[in-house]
Amino acid sequence: MTTQLDVLAAVRAGRTRTLPALLAPLDRAQRRDLLATLKELRGELRADGWARWEERDRISPALLVAGAACQTGAAAAASWIGGRDMRRWRRLPHDALVEALADRDAKWLGDLAHRLAARPSTVRDDYPLIGELVRRAGCPVPTTDGCVEGWATAVRDSRGSLTHALRRDPHLTAFVPRLFDTPEPVTPLAWACEPDDPHQWPTALATLAAEGLLDRAALLDGCTARLLRGGTALVLKPYRAVLRALQPTVEEERERTADWIAIAADAPSAVAGHAQQVVARLAAAGHVTPGLLAEMSAAVLFRPERQLVRAQLVLLGKTLARDRSAAPELLPVLGEAFGHADTDIQERALKLAAAHLGGDDHALRAEFADRAHLLSPVHRARAVEAFGADAAPDEDTGPYQELLPPPPLPVPFAPAPETITETVELVAAVVNSRTETVEEFERALDGLVRHAHRNRAALAESLRPALADRYWLDPERRHLYTDELSGLEHVAAAVLDARPAGPPRQALVSWRSDCHHTDAAVARHARLAEAAQRIATRPLPFLLATPTLSTGTLDPHVLVARLTAYARLGETPAPADFAQALLRVRRDVSALPEAAALGTPEGDRLADWLGEGGRPAAVTRHTAPAEYHRYGGAPDRHVLDTGERATVVAEFPEQFRALGRRRTVSGRCWDGGAPETLIALLPEDRETLAAWSLPAVTSCALDDERRGTDVLPGLAAAGGPAGPALHLAVATGLGARHAEDRLRAVDSLLTLAGRGELDTARLGADLTELLDLGTVKPSRLADALRTTAATGAHGTTWAVLAGLLPALLTGSAEPRGTGELLETAAECVEQCGAASPCPAGLDDTAARPGRSRLVTQAARLRDALHRNQEADPPGGA
Repeated sequence: MTTQLDVLAAVRAGRTRTLPALLAPLDRAQRRDLLATLKELRGELRADGWARWEERDRISPALLVAGAACQTGAAAAASWIGGRDMRRWRRLPHDALVEALADRDAKWLGDLAHRLAARPSTVRDDYPLIGELVRRAGCPVPTTDGCVEGWATAVRDSRGSLTHALRRDPHLTAFVPRLFDTPEPVTPLAWACEPDDPHQWPTALATLAAEGLLDRAALLDGCTARLLRGGTALVLKPYRAVLRALQPTVEEERERTADWIAIAADAPSAVAGHAQQVVARLAAAGHVTPGLLAEMSAAVLFRPERQLVRAQLVLLGKTLARDRSAAPELLPVLGEAFGHADTDIQERALKLAAAHLGGDDHALRAEFADRAHLLSPVHRARAVEAFGADAAPDEDTGPYQELLPPPPLPVPFAPAPETITETVELVAAVVNSRTETVEEFERALDGLVRHAHRNRAALAESLRPALADRYWLDPERRHLYTDELSGLEHVAAAVLDARPAGPPRQALVSWRSDCHHTDAAVARHARLAEAAQRIATRPLPFLLATPTLSTGTLDPHVLVARLTAYARLGETPAPADFAQALLRVRRDVSALPEAAALGTPEGDRLADWLGEGGRPAAVTRHTAPAEYHRYGGAPDRHVLDTGERATVVAEFPEQFRALGRRRTVSGRCWDGGAPETLIALLPEDRETLAAWSLPAVTSCALDDERRGTDVLPGLAAAGGPAGPALHLAVATGLGARHAEDRLRAVDSLLTLAGRGELDTARLGADLTELLDLGTVKPSRLADALRTTAATGAHGTTWAVLAGLLPALLTGSAEPRGTGELLETAAECVEQCGAASPCPAGLDDTAARPGRSRLVTQAARLRDALHRNQEADPPGGA
């Protein structure tokens, strides 16, 4: 006779296959008692974590089967089976589970199947169990998103071909329509969706539709509906593949004309292009009314993709040539193309409108004349010829005004928290937050120091409950605190007199010679450790290095006032705090006499620092060969080395000296840190920071890295000279691979321009070198400069391009993207009225035969410069 002890012994031994037979004789009361013991065992294993991982790995499958068989309700059984702590990476023992649950009625089994199907985290792995439960219960199969994924995976993993597996699957018609409803393509479909491969999903579905096992119309509707829902080209690829495998007939395409028009308007380029081709075939066969074609054209002509817009203009031209009566409905939409960025498209639309505009179409002619201001100046004369004098632009437009976004202004720091309550709230917010601003951190740190000096006991009394959840205050976990804490917690622990369980380590010193992030972290921690140590011995009245601006900059007059207060109190500045104050202070010589007048060693050091002693390190530029980097075969790249800052190396605390030593940057630094925190360390030395950050920015252009340009906007808004290092970093960022990285470089360029610090000639020369090296690709640079010009900075953008174009136009071969750069240059010249001489090589390029984009835009730029030189308007750039 089986007893509960026998079952429990089998569970502990991990004998999963023997459990159904051992559980079968137990009645409901015995199972209820056994379940309580199983729950205790599960709780023990969960509490011990990885300490008993081998035992847990052996027991868990058996525990899962036994516990599920002892549950009374289907909801409780589903919850038990779905427990992640008993599954880990193991497969569900579904055969043993089904056998253990064989005594339950059909309704109960069906309820369990549907509850398991409703658990998104486990349903994919549980589909074999769900399918067997459905078969035994005779109920409809659940078709949740996770169940579709599980079904598709099970079909893929079955023996034989995919077509054969689908053909014999009992739930084929229930699941196939759901393939088109999931938020993302189910993984097996996304991974096997080549339409010409007979062993993948598109061909299999098309074959079964031809055999009559699947509804062909439902498949077509599912594909078009999913394409209408939108998504990236990669997401829509499986549905396009199924559509291609089905090979819709003309009649099937005609029935879905409205869908093709909507897809052409909104889908990604590749999908929209397919829909456009379908509509073109239908229109050629007379199946698309002029009204529908006009509706489609209004949307497609508004799209930025040149290929789609050109194809739509071709379609309109063919339709108008075939049916002159369609002109009243089709011609008005051509005005949408007048404002397109591509002047070739503008010209095509203008010619089409002029060719089919009737002599008595006065209203339409007036409408075109009203929209003619959208055309490029190169087309204005033809517009006047086609639409009349009303199409001529207004002459009295006034001088060109450069529209630069206002540069971000540094925000003054709020004063330190005045009360203990405010300080504790700010400290708790910083400690418990994943992100922190420079201002939040510095104010919280200064508040701790100030109030520890005034009344440490009261501060500790309020601070302890606010940080009660920290492990180093928990009596049961305090033994884990064996080393120094990071960040603000290190100072907070000193206030609360919490000490590590083990011996204190030696002062942290950087062991990396090529990583500025490590050196910055060492210097930052040195200041925190110093503040914590002084709280335990002789608290400082306040900190000297607390910035006065959000960039991290410290006003020199404020620092003089703080040193004066220290002298009045008889207090000696803490070395690390004073070192950080010097690195942050703005080098304003007007404060030098005040500093010298203090008559203290620190006043003398400050005076020297504001003079020659604080001069930033020299930056040396050279080109490193490809083998110099970790990526073999990569192009050569620019490298910036920084010289030594003698004052920092000789007079600063040890933890700060690495910041002043000569640094040869050999490659990308892979340590990280918030850019704002790094900038706040050296807010008045952005040339050094730009030199250190250049490898990361270069990796965004060459190595498919992301976020390396994060530091650029902060550097552009910081203090100190905006010299060659910063310009080179911005130039490199303009060629980053990813658009979001390029946008940060554009923001930096506009900030420098808005502050009057942008040297356009230097930036153009840097870009010329980077293009020659291959670090920056012309097409990416064109996108970045087009974005710059779109903000209204046409004169600034042209000034950069004017120094760049000669090298591109006079080289042995123009790199891909030169036409796009010329297009941006022409747009800028037309907008800002620049009367510059033509760049070298422009006339020869414009005189070439053919109508390529390069030749067309070169001619456009040449003509614009000649017009401006003849007019020489006031304010011309």
